[in-house]
Formats: sequence, C-alpha cells, structure tokens
Amino acid sequence: MSTVYVIKTTPETVTDDYVNLLKQAQVDKHLDPDAATILKDNISWHFPYLSANTTPWQLEGTIKGLQELGFTDLTCVQNKTVVTNAFKGEKLNKYVPIFKKYDIPVLYNFREEDMKWVTYEPKGEILVLDRIFPEGIRIPDFFFGKNVVHLPTMKCHIYTTTTGAMKNAFGGLLNTKRHYTHSVIHETLVDLLTIQKEIHPGMFAVMDGTVCGNGPGPRTMEPIEKDYILAGNDQVAIDAVAAKMMGFDPLTLPYIKIAHEKGLGVGDPREIEIKGEDIAGVNFKFSVGDNLASRVGDTLWFGPLRSLQNMFFRTPLVNLFIFGSFFYHDYFWWPTKGKRKMEYIKKNYRWGRLFDSYSE
Repeated sequence: MSTVYVIKTTPETVTDDYVNLLKQAQVDKHLDPDAATILKDNISWHFPYLSANTTPWQLEGTIKGLQELGFTDLTCVQNKTVVTNAFKGEKLNKYVPIFKKYDIPVLYNFREEDMKWVTYEPKGEILVLDRIFPEGIRIPDFFFGKNVVHLPTMKCHIYTTTTGAMKNAFGGLLNTKRHYTHSVIHETLVDLLTIQKEIHPGMFAVMDGTVCGNGPGPRTMEPIEKDYILAGNDQVAIDAVAAKMMGFDPLTLPYIKIAHEKGLGVGDPREIEIKGEDIAGVNFKFSVGDNLASRVGDTLWFGPLRSLQNMFFRTPLVNLFIFGSFFYHDYFWWPTKGKRKMEYIKKNYRWGRLFDSYSE
C-alpha cells in the first residue's frame, strides 16, 4: 500500500499549502537528512505556458517546505532538450528570483564545469537502455548519493498519454541522445526508475495540478484550472493517481503497469491510499489528441517507418527533425496560439494573475 497526499488549494494560499502538504506527506521521513537534495523541476518548454512547466508557486512552496523541515542543502538541476533552452526557460518561467530569494544554487547537467557524465551499470533488471546504448548507460555523476525531489505538472503527453514524476527523470538522467529511446519510451521510464532507486538515498515527488494540461502535451495543450496539488514518495503511485484524476485507467498506461508489475511502486489505484482531499469522483475527462509533431512522431517512432528510425535519428538527418519541431513549436504554435492563450490566462484565470504577479 502506498499513500498519495492531495490538497485542494487557491492562489491566495498555495505557497503555504505546499509547505503543509510536504509536512503532511512526511517528506522528512522519505529523504535522507544527511544527504544533499536535488530539486528537479520540469521545463517542457522555455516559454511561460502554464501547465507545461513547473509553476513558480510549486517551486517556491517546495523549497520553503523543505527548508522549514531542515533540508538546507538544496540544488536545482536543469537539463536541456534539442528544442528547449534551460536558461531561457528558468528566466521566463520566473524561477530565477526564487532561486535568489532562497539561496538555491543551480547546476546544468549539460555543462562540463557543473557535472560529468559517467558510465553506470545498473544492479537491477534493465529492459531496454542497455540495448539502446550498447556503449554504456551514461548518467550525471552529480546525482549519485543525493536525494531527488521531482516537480512535475499534471498534463497529457503525446507519447506516454500522461506525464509526471517518472517522466521527469528523462531529462535529468539521459543526455541529448535520449530521443533514441522514444519507440520504447515506456520501458525507458521504468529503467530510469530502477536506476534512480539505486543511486538516490531518498526520492519524492511534488506535483502541481493547479493548472492542468489537456491535449497533445507536453507543450501544445489547453491549460485548465483544477486547483489540486499532490505529493508522495512513490513515483508510480503519484503518476497513477494523477492519471486517474485526468480520466485515464492507470494500468492501461504501459509505463505505470510495467513499473507496478516489477514492484517499483504501486500503480493500481485500489492499492493506493489517498489522504487529504476526497477525489473518489474526480474525472477531468482529458484526452491527448494530436498535433503536427505527434503525427510525424507516430509515423517514425511507432508506425510504418519505424524500421528506418536509425537512419532518421542517428545520422545528420536528425537535424531536419530538430529544426522542424523547433520551428513548429516556437515560430508557429507559440506566436499563433500559445502566446495568445497565455495572455488570456493572465487576464482571466486566477492562476494566470498569480503567475503575472511573480517578478522576473
């Protein structure tokens, strides 16, 4: 039996609610008090689009709660993707003033002066990563021996249906060649959870559902106010609860089902205790849908051209797809849809006005 803590919150109380959530969830019993702690936020898109990224109140409330419980050795670790700029993302999403306010150092897993990538041989069973990376599974040396607190948001994803705590390790632990794993993404997330349980003395997740993402995530979604925040030490369980709240059967999502069957966490909602808010009747009725990027990806990663993916993604041809994704998201979808949606949200959503109140 695992426990997930769920609280209904408001823009006026959310920071204190996060502090109380961490205390109720007894985060201090799940993290090693003698170890440093990594804050792994989630920047799915460098643009400030609510539901896509860790919210500033999620980051601030988690930092404040951890510090009040005596966890003062905190470091935020950022990663980049081929289409996301970490420096731009932390600035536009208003994290930088929070780091300064609470004296949180920030390191970048793609800078050699911050950390090195080393070969790691997992002790547990690995499903696909050893085959995807036959030269060796490489992860950042900085992650060894430290607690990790994941800060995902509640949203849909074009390749995994939902994305949350388990998917949040994808950017932190794998380098910019992680796109090699997309055709086996569910098994990859399970492998990463196996590795995390071996290298981290403590793990925890704090999920923001104040504004949730419905549609073809992790970027081009419809942000919807739902006012929930969640926490727990079982990465599988918190993802299962979030999936159920969004309207999906968790055990039909392979990454949750496989992790549950391997004993890496609890993915069956019947075996998860919910404390706090009564969510028995909650169903957002979300659906993933498609966008241009997902249609191309489905064809190349999972469809009739799957057998040619090495030619497309492990040769210089990959740069065409990188440019295509970058252009679609940053120069088509953001200026024609995303930016307008966010301006509307800042004027008309309670959480949008709170976001606008944070200093840059």
